[in-house]
Amino acid sequence: MVQAKADGFPAGLFTPKESAAARGLGARDLEDLVRIPPRRYAAPGPLRDLRHLSEGEDISVIVTVERTRERTMKNRRGTLLDVRVRDDEGESIQLTFFLFKAHLVSWHMSRLREGTRVLVSGTVSRYRGENQIAHPDYVLLAENPSAEEERDIAKALEPAPVYPLRGSATQKLMRAVFAKALRHASDLREVIPAAIRRERNLPSIHEAARLLHAPHESEDVERALRYFRFEEAFIIQSIFARRRAQDVADSAPALATYGALSRALDERLPFQLTPSQEEVGEQIAERIAESHPTSLLLQGDVGSGKTVVALRAMARAVDSGYQAVLLAPTEVLARQHYSTITTMLGDLARRGHLDAHEAATRVRLLVGAQKASERRESLLDLMSGEAGIAVGTHALLTDNVDFLKLGLVIIDEQHRFGVDHRRQLRMKGPGELRPHMMVMTATPIPRSAALALVGDLDSLTLKGRPREGADVSSFVVPLGDDVWRERMWERALEEIRAGRQVFVVCPRIDPDEAAEVGEVEASGAPPVLSLGIDHPLHAVTPTLETLRAKPGFEPVRIEELHGRLSSDLKRERMEAFAAGEIDVLVATTVIEVGVDVPNASVMIVLDAERFGLAQLHQLRGRIGRGEQPGIAFFATQFGRGSAQHAGLTELAGTTDGFALAELDLERRGGGDLVGDIQSGTSVAVRFLDVGRDARMILEAREDALVTEALARGSLTTSSLEPPTPGELDALDAAIARHSTRGVDDLERS
Repeated sequence: MVQAKADGFPAGLFTPKESAAARGLGARDLEDLVRIPPRRYAAPGPLRDLRHLSEGEDISVIVTVERTRERTMKNRRGTLLDVRVRDDEGESIQLTFFLFKAHLVSWHMSRLREGTRVLVSGTVSRYRGENQIAHPDYVLLAENPSAEEERDIAKALEPAPVYPLRGSATQKLMRAVFAKALRHASDLREVIPAAIRRERNLPSIHEAARLLHAPHESEDVERALRYFRFEEAFIIQSIFARRRAQDVADSAPALATYGALSRALDERLPFQLTPSQEEVGEQIAERIAESHPTSLLLQGDVGSGKTVVALRAMARAVDSGYQAVLLAPTEVLARQHYSTITTMLGDLARRGHLDAHEAATRVRLLVGAQKASERRESLLDLMSGEAGIAVGTHALLTDNVDFLKLGLVIIDEQHRFGVDHRRQLRMKGPGELRPHMMVMTATPIPRSAALALVGDLDSLTLKGRPREGADVSSFVVPLGDDVWRERMWERALEEIRAGRQVFVVCPRIDPDEAAEVGEVEASGAPPVLSLGIDHPLHAVTPTLETLRAKPGFEPVRIEELHGRLSSDLKRERMEAFAAGEIDVLVATTVIEVGVDVPNASVMIVLDAERFGLAQLHQLRGRIGRGEQPGIAFFATQFGRGSAQHAGLTELAGTTDGFALAELDLERRGGGDLVGDIQSGTSVAVRFLDVGRDARMILEAREDALVTEALARGSLTTSSLEPPTPGELDALDAAIARHSTRGVDDLERS
């Protein structure tokens, strides 16, 4: 084994400049470096003669130099070097070099002397009716071919990796870095056990690294990518397998009691539960009644009734003598949940009051911006057990928040939280007990994505809605069309005059800043489609002023809402909007999830192409929650016929969130979807595409579960051999490496 330096690379392997270039790509050691794929490959054209060439064709040809000529450029400083060459069939073509330094002219002319044989590769272009190759690559050949020259020719015709560049690094430097790295490929550790590699017909890591960075042909690249895709899937699925095994090893409170609180809650529900809610509720009750911590993913489309399902599970926890907590990603959503839960419970949430139901518990809210007295009361009630249910934000994760007997943790909009957040809550259980965990999402996850991203969670799906509510019609509005744009605002004004309310969503707060951190870009939702060109984006502040000055809007009550406002002001604005005291709320995506204002009937999203399909579907779900039909306008700077307009039109015609998730996966691919669902994992997932590689992910899942079971001794018979201690050490190291690259943000309980 070669001795390693402090920076992780073998001692003496790289020059300081090469080491800096490797670190610039994010590599800390050889293991990292070989797993950084080229951005693409520059494949020379096939070896051929000069007859019947076509403009734009990539070719490689062996030719002899006939003459060279240098001349001064007419319109700028520099030299044109023309080199006339001829192939063995007598056909000729001109090679043209645009050179701006005298020493380069001399260098090329010293090499390309008359009679010199060269292998030329490049793209055919036309100049004054004749074929030419501008700035070709070339390799000097000897007069009489030798075996070594044949190898040089073959090497020149191989795909050349093109790496991402950072700082002053060049492709020549990066190729030298990876060529040196491959000399130590034997030092790389095998992450995939040998038995699995044989079963899946995969090369060794040493061979895969060579195939990726020094391929002889395109088939080599495909074989290398198959290895690294499987390795990545195997590492992620091994993380999930270990978490599942840990859940089995841990103990949890058995929340098995359907008691007085649960019965009273069910008796007073103002609506009939859907068959799906009843079925999923029974499945949750079975899981949380077990003495080992359960890990569940509850997914349902917008308006499918996840909150009442969660509340019934929390009531069962309280009946069983434990506490339950609901964690929300924003204060706005936390307060909305608190209001919904206390309203639904009524006197069941008023323990300690004279008008409380005999089975009542206490519900406490804990958010960052809270009066000291309110916070103190909440902390005391959680610590003493007086509060059976807690609702809050990240404030619930702080060290000074203690629970008497925490038995159930529910996380809403799970993609906004990292693993560390959930670990902190899992450690707040009583004694050695670990609370059960359920994460909820209204962004449906296709099965292949779920396997890759939440593979250790048992998925439950709510279908249908408790009440269908009103229909929501969706329209795409090209902002450049004056008639459509003005009709959109007129339609909003008509709804306001009829006593209803309007959301207007912008991607920015101020015009001179990037999208609001934590709301649009930081949410992980990529645009519907790549913009192609930049447009000035709508921002909350100027849009607010424009609407206030717009004819017809003078009497309209318009306010703004975004993350930069104080917590008190945000709460006041939302309460005022919910109470009907504000007609138009101009906001960022702070209102994306959870906000329930039944009287809101219009949603206008400006620069809608800047948002992901899931976000737009969530925003559309904020309206049509009452008896009046809803209208969603997706306003875009791009006109009809553009890809952006077409993408939004697809969204407008689809109201099923699960269908939209599949559409998103199919059109944008797994890389973007990973970012959309799993904030932070796009760094960790370099090779996998959850749509394309669904079958491979399933295979890796099976292998990871068997490997973990064999390693723990819980499985004694298998077609696979048990992993060796060395193989387990290598897997441990790979998991640790992935964790530092972002897998800690993978969604799990």
